Amino acid sequence: MDGILIINKPKGMTSHDVISRLRKFYHQKKFGHTGTLDPDATGVLVVLCGKACKINQFLADTDKKYIAKIQLGYSTTTDDIHGDVLDRKPIDENFDFDSVISSFQGPCHQRVPMTSNKKVNGMKLLDYQRKGLPVPEVYQDVMIYAIKPLEDLSFEIACSSGTYVRSICRDFGPLTNNLSCMASLVRTQVGRFTLSQAQDLDDLANGEKPVLYSIRSVLDHLPMIAYPDIHAIYQGKTIHLDTDYDRVCIVENKEPIAIYDRIEEDIFHSKRGLW
Repeated sequence: MDGILIINKPKGMTSHDVISRLRKFYHQKKFGHTGTLDPDATGVLVVLCGKACKINQFLADTDKKYIAKIQLGYSTTTDDIHGDVLDRKPIDENFDFDSVISSFQGPCHQRVPMTSNKKVNGMKLLDYQRKGLPVPEVYQDVMIYAIKPLEDLSFEIACSSGTYVRSICRDFGPLTNNLSCMASLVRTQVGRFTLSQAQDLDDLANGEKPVLYSIRSVLDHLPMIAYPDIHAIYQGKTIHLDTDYDRVCIVENKEPIAIYDRIEEDIFHSKRGLW
């Protein structure tokens, strides 16, 4: 079973839980995902199956879309309603939601949530928190391509990979004289894959045929080159190529079998075999 499977992750499961269930369904160990989705969030989880597990680092189409809802009145350790309450404050409703939420659009220097997998000195921030240690403040630059206000303190957001929607929900509060956190989150799109393409785990468990997208389809940002000495590719040898690209995908019978990177002039070395 090789290819890309799109799962609609249910609430209450970790991304790793999804992978574990798929391994049991299909009696195959080689499954992985392209980006963690919080246990209490739902929506698109891109799963790599079999040979596709080797292409994660080469994916370029990783921007994401979400629908989120803000909770006013308190802040938490996790920046969502599932964490421990840090502080409470009466809700001030004297603000223009559309205007404030729209102000997040554009480049954003974002403080990473204390409960996250972001590492500092080799340790995840959530591990600092679990051990009762002071949690370092970590910031990262992300891009909010578009953010659209919806009803009932909800919003739709298109953003770069690595964006924490929880941080936006948390940061909304101080801009409106409030405390806030995230009430809910649905990931509606990852790259080219949308929620409408996602399959439910229960349906797969009940015999629904998995829809697999090809490895070639997600490497279409790379030039596909058929190299005449295919044995050299399988042996991982350095090769000569006449191309302007610094990274290429070598194919056999139109199927990707290796990624090669330029090391100098027309000389390329094997970055990853895909067979």
